[in-house]
Amino acid sequence: MDIKKIRILEKIAIHILLIIIALCVLIPVIWIVLSSLQEGNSLFSSTLIPKKLTIKHYINLFKETDFPLWYWNTFRIAIANMCISVVITTLTAYVFSRYKFKGKKAALITVLVLQMFPSFLAMTAVFILLSKLNLLDTFTGLILVYSAGQVPYNSWLVKGYFDGIPKTLDEAARVDGAGHMTIFLKIILPLAKPIIVLVAITNFMGPWFDFIFPQLVLRSQNKRTLAMGIFDWIQKGANDNFTMFAAGAILVAVPITILYMFLQKHIVKGLSAGAVKG
Repeated sequence: MDIKKIRILEKIAIHILLIIIALCVLIPVIWIVLSSLQEGNSLFSSTLIPKKLTIKHYINLFKETDFPLWYWNTFRIAIANMCISVVITTLTAYVFSRYKFKGKKAALITVLVLQMFPSFLAMTAVFILLSKLNLLDTFTGLILVYSAGQVPYNSWLVKGYFDGIPKTLDEAARVDGAGHMTIFLKIILPLAKPIIVLVAITNFMGPWFDFIFPQLVLRSQNKRTLAMGIFDWIQKGANDNFTMFAAGAILVAVPITILYMFLQKHIVKGLSAGAVKG
């Protein structure tokens, strides 16, 4: 068998594998979408495509539950965490990338070591700390936990990207009279748009899907997040809420899907560039 035929067989095998992977990903998504549109309460139907489609589960989701409140609470937390984390992360990464100071190496190693410990190990300490600061059952306490916890990894990622931006641009700007903040805002940040978009989306997604830390920090019914609310709701009526749960799952996934669709180019570029340069 010549090399040309071997390469053709390799391409066919790769395409078959990719089709199988795509089906494994798409079939559950299609199933959950169709389940949210079928009548009744069961996720399973006698046919692959329901005979009669309905949107009443989406309507009942807003009329019969506190889903809009959970959605709004989670959205506020996610947006606040995204903004705060991006500001702290970019400033920290810029300092480590561009400045020389005593203890820099030790600080970088400390940040690297902090990434190795799962956040769950700090749950008891976080709970006690928030209790002492009277921040339990507050969005502020939860946002502080998220923002601080995501700084180490994101700082390393962004620093790797900043290191790839030529320092000659900084020097040229200083010759023209630009200060450190001007260089950071008008030169570094525009060039680092892909990695900043990546960090912003990951920091948005963290609170959007998280269940453990909101369960630890929040107590009031009116402060529940999507994960907390849906879990408690499906747990109380597991036999009656499957199709509404499917509708809720679709609505939860909508913002993330839209963000990925419109920002896919920046996400891929930022992830690959940050990983290689870091």
